Amino acid sequence: MLKLHFAPNSRAGRIVWLLEELGLPYELNRMAFHPKDLKSDAHRARHPLGRVPVLDDGEVSIYESGAIVDYILERHKNGGLKPAVESPLFPDYLQWFHYCEGMVMPPVNIVVVNTLLLPPDRRDENALGQAKRLLSKALVPIETALEGRDYLIGDFSAADIMLGHACFMSNRIGAVSDEMTHLKAYIRRIESRPAFQTAITMQ
Repeated sequence: MLKLHFAPNSRAGRIVWLLEELGLPYELNRMAFHPKDLKSDAHRARHPLGRVPVLDDGEVSIYESGAIVDYILERHKNGGLKPAVESPLFPDYLQWFHYCEGMVMPPVNIVVVNTLLLPPDRRDENALGQAKRLLSKALVPIETALEGRDYLIGDFSAADIMLGHACFMSNRIGAVSDEMTHLKAYIRRIESRPAFQTAITMQ
């Protein structure tokens, strides 16, 4: 059985969401989002930086949420939740799948660090302001792409697992303006999915 090493309010939520969408059985090793768990010797043996998610599948152990999503789809669902390579939708799928970590999550991380994780005397207001501006700009192409679509490439796909989760997090930190009506509606659709609700109740 697949075993997921998980901590709340992290990218590991994406993998729980994916597993629930696919109806795959899995075991959850729930850890606190705290150094006592994440930086323990036991977890550093799984991930050298002490981060989550980490997926165990028999003799295979793999980290990085995007890599885990691809691994699960190819090894356990024969490429489900993604268009075929020959499909005209495949390039858009790849773009939005990787746009998540390339463009959206870097400024999200800086905002979270400088508003939630660091004590007030260590926060960098300049870095926070720059990150908020970058995040606002990064969300604009998503808003545009969602016009007339329920999901990023039309039908729900693993690109929505990756980028949809990042959009949800962006909305939680107040980065999605009310003017972004397509993105707001998209986030509501994601939040209404039973598999997403199951994943987020674990947060």
